[in-house]
Amino acid sequence: MQKVNYNLVMKQQLSALQGKPRLLLHVCCAPCSSGVLPKLKEYSDITLYYYNPNTYPKDEYLLRAEQFAKLTDLPLVVCDYNHNEFLDAVKGFEQNQEGGTRCQKCIELRLENSFNYAKTNNYDYVTTTLSISPHKDAQFINSCGKKLQQQYNVTYLYADFKKDNGFLFSINESKKYDLYRQEYCGCEFSFTTKN
Repeated sequence: MQKVNYNLVMKQQLSALQGKPRLLLHVCCAPCSSGVLPKLKEYSDITLYYYNPNTYPKDEYLLRAEQFAKLTDLPLVVCDYNHNEFLDAVKGFEQNQEGGTRCQKCIELRLENSFNYAKTNNYDYVTTTLSISPHKDAQFINSCGKKLQQQYNVTYLYADFKKDNGFLFSINESKKYDLYRQEYCGCEFSFTTKN
């Protein structure tokens, strides 16, 4: 199957926008967000949505959430920490390799929750910062977004934020804003892999 250039698709979507629609941006952390916000701010009215029950432990979850205040004054919704939601979603896949089925279940969980919030609160668009990571499969992330936009009737903004040196830009922005940059994706299973 041929890969879709989701960076190009995003640029086409953004250039066709009328006015500044309300965008719910699921954010995994401030460093990744630092590489995404400059690409979206002029096109949309953004609310940051921090829903990451995969993050372990709770102190790490809170530390990552606090970093957004260094980066931006955009509205930020910080969801209650409920790690059991993640554990339930990945049950049976805990020992999968990084980037495998466990990670896909995690991405599905976070995106579906984001779509549900967007639908309930009348947002026009949803997207996520996850594709900025070179360790995340943009094809999979965008296929989830496509499926969920049909289910929730909220438009998904396709993206592959790592393109056009997006990841490198986020590293430089993280240094500029003195952001805490974590050493593992988030869950205890990715933490174990790194240590």
